[in-house]
Formats: sequence, C-alpha cells, structure tokens
Amino acid sequence: MAVYTAILHYPVYNKSGKVVATSLTTLDIHDIARASRTYGVKRYYIVQPIENHLWLANKLLSFWQGGHGREYNPKRWEALRIVKAVPYFEDVLKDIEERDGVKPKIVVTSAKMREGAVSYNELRRKIEEGEDLIICFGTGWGLTEEFMESADYVLEPIFGPTDYNHLSVRSAAAIILDRLLGR
Repeated sequence: MAVYTAILHYPVYNKSGKVVATSLTTLDIHDIARASRTYGVKRYYIVQPIENHLWLANKLLSFWQGGHGREYNPKRWEALRIVKAVPYFEDVLKDIEERDGVKPKIVVTSAKMREGAVSYNELRRKIEEGEDLIICFGTGWGLTEEFMESADYVLEPIFGPTDYNHLSVRSAAAIILDRLLGR
C-alpha cells in the first residue's frame, strides 16, 4: 500500500471560472511536504506547468534535498526529500509507475459536496486494505470538472461549524491526511 499526494496548479479554475495554471506558493511546498512526511506519504508531487515556476520549485528542492539546506536543517530535508516537481499530472503517474510499478487510484478533493463523494472512513478503509492512492489537491478555485470526472474517487469536503468554507490548500491537506492516515 502506498499513498501519494499532489498539489495541482493546473488544470484548475480561476475566480472567473477560466481554466488556468496558478502561481507557485513556496509555503505549499514546505508545509504539505511536512504533513505528507508526518503521515507516511511515499511521495509528494508539485504539478506546475509554468516554466519559471517549475524552475523555482526545482531550485528550492535542490537546496533542501542536496545543498546547504540539508546540512542546515535535517528535519526540513527529511520532509522535502519526498518531493518532486513536474509540469503535468501525466508525469506524476508515469513517475509512480516507473519508480514503484503501481498505478494508484486517483482521489480528488473539493470544497464543494459532490454526488457520489466517498467518506473519510470509506477511503481510510481502502487504504488499510492496501489500495494505492494519489490524493490530489487543487489550487486557485479548484480542480477542473474534467479532471474531477476522470478521478476514481471524489473525497467529501471538509466542513466546519460555519458556512465559510475556503481553507488554504496547506490546511486542507493536513486535515485530510490526519483523517485518512492519523492514529
């Protein structure tokens, strides 16, 4: 059983509903890597097709994965060593298949309730039964409808006690990983 995570900067919507590639946020790299490592995720992928942003992600990763950062802060290296940046989601699936010989089921997340959404308990059970999964987190205003429909599972949203539901992707990732993989 392996669980992977991915933050997708494409294909996502902007606030006007157009399909775009969103900007890289370096905090997302660090924070989701730390949550992923804490909960035993095998690899965390950053999907970023904008060339300059992909370069920036790889520059940051090279510093922490093998440069001065590894010596300066070994705990940060421990988290960031599982991160890989690629331009497209197809590259993620290809990398997993080449490295690990598996085709994980695709799990998508959303702040909106969708028909047929899988519960945290149900998805946790699938993980415990040994199913290989990649949990995809969208940026901007969420993953595109086409990408959502291509997934094997849509995870139910996170709801708090208010009608406000606009968590940062870093917060949502940590909550979801805790619900699925926490003790």
